[in-house]
Amino acid sequence: MQCFWRQPKQSKSQDNFLQEQSNRVATQNGIRLGLQDDKDLMFLLKGSRLLKVKSGSWRKERFYKLQEDCKTIWQESKKMLRSPESQLFSIEDIRDVRLGHETEGMEKYAKDVPEHRCFSIVFKDQRKNLDLIASSEDDAKHWFEGLRKIIAKSNSMSQRQKLQHWIHACLRKADKNKDNKMSFKELKNFLKEVNIQMDDSYAKQIFQQCDKSKTETLEDEEIETFYKMLTERAEIDEIFAKYSTAEGIMSRDNLLRFLREKQQEEDAVPESALSLIERYEPNETAKKQQIMTKDGFLMYLLSAEGNIFNSSHGKVYQDMTQPLSHYLVSSSHNTYLMEDQLRGPSSTEAYIRALTKGCRCVELDCWDGPNSEPVIYHGYTLTSKILFSDAIKAIKNYAFKTSPYPVIISLENHCSLEQQKMMAQHMKTILGDKLLVMPVDGNTSDFPSPEQLKGKILVKGKKLNSLKDTIGMNGNSSIEAEDVSDEDEAAEMEDESVKKEVEQKRTSVKLKLAKELSDIVIYCKSVHFQGFDSTTSPRAFYEMSSFTESKAQKLAQESGSSFIHHNIRHLSRVYPAGWRTDSSNYNPVDLWNVGCQIIALNFQTPGPEMDVYQGRFQDNGFSGYVLKPRFLRDKQSKFNPKSITEGAWWIRKKLQINIISGQQLPKVNKSKNSIVDPRVTVEIHGVQRDNGKKQTKVIENNGFNPKWDEEFGFDIDVPELALVRFVVEDFDVSTKNDFIGQYTIPFTCLKQGYRHIHLLTKNGDPYPSAMLFVHINILDNN
Repeated sequence: MQCFWRQPKQSKSQDNFLQEQSNRVATQNGIRLGLQDDKDLMFLLKGSRLLKVKSGSWRKERFYKLQEDCKTIWQESKKMLRSPESQLFSIEDIRDVRLGHETEGMEKYAKDVPEHRCFSIVFKDQRKNLDLIASSEDDAKHWFEGLRKIIAKSNSMSQRQKLQHWIHACLRKADKNKDNKMSFKELKNFLKEVNIQMDDSYAKQIFQQCDKSKTETLEDEEIETFYKMLTERAEIDEIFAKYSTAEGIMSRDNLLRFLREKQQEEDAVPESALSLIERYEPNETAKKQQIMTKDGFLMYLLSAEGNIFNSSHGKVYQDMTQPLSHYLVSSSHNTYLMEDQLRGPSSTEAYIRALTKGCRCVELDCWDGPNSEPVIYHGYTLTSKILFSDAIKAIKNYAFKTSPYPVIISLENHCSLEQQKMMAQHMKTILGDKLLVMPVDGNTSDFPSPEQLKGKILVKGKKLNSLKDTIGMNGNSSIEAEDVSDEDEAAEMEDESVKKEVEQKRTSVKLKLAKELSDIVIYCKSVHFQGFDSTTSPRAFYEMSSFTESKAQKLAQESGSSFIHHNIRHLSRVYPAGWRTDSSNYNPVDLWNVGCQIIALNFQTPGPEMDVYQGRFQDNGFSGYVLKPRFLRDKQSKFNPKSITEGAWWIRKKLQINIISGQQLPKVNKSKNSIVDPRVTVEIHGVQRDNGKKQTKVIENNGFNPKWDEEFGFDIDVPELALVRFVVEDFDVSTKNDFIGQYTIPFTCLKQGYRHIHLLTKNGDPYPSAMLFVHINILDNN
């Protein structure tokens, strides 16, 4: 006979007490968020029943409620043996909240329900969207507005507020009996929760130091004292002490001296120091006296001004009036795929995710579909299909939400003439005046600039005639359709069944191209690569080729200089090798080094390659366009990344990095007793001679505030092409190290001095409070 242990039933007075405590905590957290007495927040804290939609036949009622920490949502589950943790998800995991039928699931399965009752929660990682139907328009609005407010308020919190909020949530979790007191046992649970392994005698010593009332529990001010001891930053106190008086005050002039001497802010003036005091000093009296306290100094170092990334590069600052071929362009491969290349799902959501990550070139693999409607999928494979028109709608809706600069639709066309005409019609009707159908200002001799193409969508594909013919200058418009060579990336795939099908298709059919589709290809005409231009018969500037990664790498290795000159006048697109059926990625750096603009990666696959990619494109305001260095745009350039000689690119630097400490590194192994053993690796990615990697020692059992204080030096000869990647791992002697977080930054975006690095997750999203604290120094190395 099975025995079930039941929790003892609580008395009514206990229930009331716990409910009061819960309400008090929720109120405190609402105040912290700046949402005190907010109607939407109060509705979410009460919770409501919602219909969860999974398919046409699966629509079930579940209860959803915001927890009192104001950062976690509890969802009812009918699954047997489901752990309590799996019924929770964090506000920090949410990428977007959409009202109406704005996801694929809602579009397919909830069309019978009025839009104003529907909303969807879209997650940051690969988790499926949560599609929900409320019982009324008011309920849906409460959820939509409430979640959006909490997300916005959480994102705008200072680093110090995020830390406080997180620690209070961990304290609450460790307080098992919810009496708002902390016993020694609960304190030990709390330390594990925040990722610290502490010797029992040391933990007891801290506990007794804080337990002023000698009650064997910590409460109220004693918990605050414990919190302050825990969050002390001795390494920052030390820096502050060098520039402050014995009374713990930093004058405006001393702050200015710190900015110039340590932070290398050469253009800092007295007004700069005053501005920092005004923004970050929490003490109003100190603010009036134009001085900074230790708390204000910490707030400054945790802010955007104390970040390793130069905030002036966080907006568009480069010249955007150069020809399109002079920029690196953030680009995605087989954008429609959510997972692998053979069996995974295709989804319009994949386009939305890529575009909101700054991608400016998306790929559509087009095939004949039923009812004369073209579909998108990875031909010859078992990947699922989506309608071409749905993908175009998603592109239209999200193309310019992250960046105003042009989007390129890269078509791989396998459709019949009839369905090609339908593709052209869909693009014209859905995209309207966003679609570029004529050369800009009649220019047929050179690329327009990203500035001239703002808000425009360009089509890359096969073209029947020249650009001049398109605008009717000397063309023959009577051509309705014509044979063109097929450009089939699937031919590169190393899956035998796919190879066989491609070969059969190649021998049986020559692709006919419809004039309607040809005419909307303006500046991106796809052609096979026949070698670099000869001086006697140069190719038209708008003719561009696509290369597999191996072909492009071979050209970069053997003909680097010619490839650079080719890429000054022409666009080049590179895509992953056919054997990467798992959607893995290749290293983009060597191809950027020869000026290739459109390096298409599998955006759905996280890893070092995608880290470096997103690191490169956070520059120039995350606009998806980064201006190539002058030596990759100059027709007279003799630069070759494989054979570095002296020239404009040769600006030798010595990069000195001191990895000082880490803060709030997350647990990667969710086991209750597991504490991370962090190690930091610093990598340089650039021209071959600049590449390097160095590692710190391992700090055992401390993810909360590990201290390394280790210095590394790197010699960098071509800084304009270099990126610096900081990786934190949980070291394991017997198995592969677990990834904790990383941050990649172009060398030219580095700020010097004492800086915080805000770590990113495996998927490239920022952690709320995981950081490294470093010192950066850049010297001339002549």
